[in-house]
Amino acid sequence: MDNNGVGSWLQRRRRKSGSKAALVSRAGTLSYEELAERTDRLANALRDRGVAKGDRVAYLGENHPSFVETFFACGLLGAIFVPLNTRLAPPELQFQLQDSGARLLVNAAALEASAAAALEGTGIAHRLVVAADGGTEPSAVMAPAAVERFAAVSHYEAALQAASPEPIDVPVGHDDPAMILYTSGTTGKPKGALLTHGNITWNCINTIVDMDLNRNDVALMISPLFHVASLDMGLLPMLLKGATVVLEAKFDPARVLELIQEHKVTTLNGVPTTFQLLCEDPGWATADLSSLDKLTCGGSAIPRRVLDAYEDRGIGFTSCYGMTETAPGVTMLPVDRSRAKAGSAGLPHFFTEVRIADPMGGTVAPGEVGEIQISGPNVIKEYWNRPEATAASYADGAWFRSGDMGYRDQEGFLFVSDRLKDMIISGGENIYPAEVEAVIAEHTAVGSVAVIGVPDDKWGEVPQAIVTLREGGSLTAEELRGFLDGRLARYKIPKSLVVVEDMPRTASGKIRKMELRKQL
Repeated sequence: MDNNGVGSWLQRRRRKSGSKAALVSRAGTLSYEELAERTDRLANALRDRGVAKGDRVAYLGENHPSFVETFFACGLLGAIFVPLNTRLAPPELQFQLQDSGARLLVNAAALEASAAAALEGTGIAHRLVVAADGGTEPSAVMAPAAVERFAAVSHYEAALQAASPEPIDVPVGHDDPAMILYTSGTTGKPKGALLTHGNITWNCINTIVDMDLNRNDVALMISPLFHVASLDMGLLPMLLKGATVVLEAKFDPARVLELIQEHKVTTLNGVPTTFQLLCEDPGWATADLSSLDKLTCGGSAIPRRVLDAYEDRGIGFTSCYGMTETAPGVTMLPVDRSRAKAGSAGLPHFFTEVRIADPMGGTVAPGEVGEIQISGPNVIKEYWNRPEATAASYADGAWFRSGDMGYRDQEGFLFVSDRLKDMIISGGENIYPAEVEAVIAEHTAVGSVAVIGVPDDKWGEVPQAIVTLREGGSLTAEELRGFLDGRLARYKIPKSLVVVEDMPRTASGKIRKMELRKQL
């Protein structure tokens, strides 16, 4: 087999675990044999529509077997997978489709309106539309006639059944690009982090080693697969190991508790809000959670009350720190150190290195704060078509500059003291203020704007807009939300608005957000 990339995993796993359940979802159960054959068929269907090595294939949809099949089919062809955040507004989706130069889009029928609105000007030649129930009835997913002029529309399941089941073996190596994941940019436009087959493979190996995954594990995927943590630290390591993955499209605490009991789930990934809502559900006290033994939480620190609720049930957490550019694992805090090292992000993953650097690039002593920098085979080498951003993101040509500040204690445990620049983490979603500010600034009443994060009991923090008004202008929070609706994903829209007379600024005119927070 000439393909040594992620696309070959299902073909290799079919030999070892053919009849075992690979994916379980509302659409049914797929064994490794069935999943491999469907992926072969999809790869042929994509090739029949002109997709070749290096081409980009975008996917817009919730957690569903078609997401997994599209990812692996791209890997078989040497094509580059581009997962899109379903919560983005059409203009945001359009930018990512245009920037990536996607040749084909696979989208869920439920998101047809968003897909249609995002298509114009993208140059996409073909689309596959996935019916919610996996069926092939055209009327269920037929695109409006106005949309069909942008792309030839086929129905996903029908396309698979019409395609050849013969395996495809395109030479693919670890240095070849596998996926573009867009990260919201601090300059107002998202950047595409280009992950190679090697980045993904080594991240999965790190996860398997440090989480002690085994073939008998059952992972419940409740976080969206278009997020790198859910995909690269949840789904893919499990399939590489030959375990079983349960896919759930929407997060509902009561149903999650039912699924844990029904499938004897052992592994669950999420963010603090996820785990908080689970333990606050009325069914928490009586749910059988005895199968759970691996809970992984990232995004931000776990509140003490949530930690206590799980430990009272005999369940501990593994806390993680990472980012899209590291595919995403950087450090992990073992369960047995969660109390002794409370607040720590843990130790570096097995094949990953971390250093704390001073402004001159030298390393600092334990306990001293500096920039967290990462090196290893899981770290990306470049951003898609962003040479300047790539050059600015590395120190000494090898260490990725996270932009986060932190320190290591005497035992080497990492503590993150300040998050990436001004980034807001709301319910596990990364929100970059510059991106939101750029859209708010388009409002005719706004003179200047700053977006900051404010505490929220449910989501950890939410964005708040602070604005000065132009002469004669007026603006309410409701009016601002209405202006932003459809322009930004709803989780990015500020939940509150503060109007001020003036902004504190540096000598160069930049808004001093730290001072602004203190004033408010």
